[in-house]
Amino acid sequence: MRRQKRDMAERAFSKGYQAGSTGRHKETCPHDNGAVRQQWLTGWREGRTDQWDGYTGVSGIHKMEMH
Repeated sequence: MRRQKRDMAERAFSKGYQAGSTGRHKETCPHDNGAVRQQWLTGWREGRTDQWDGYTGVSGIHKMEMH
């Protein structure tokens, strides 16, 4: 049986977090839809904050599991 896809907003947040934590620019957001784009940017901001605080690589694994 196939697993259902996650909610688009949840997926956008997760992808945004990954982009932010790896240092990608927020202009790389692939979404045009307002609500989904906002979730991606929120995840991106949180990812950038975690990167600045040093939660990258192995020390940030626990943060990724929460998203």
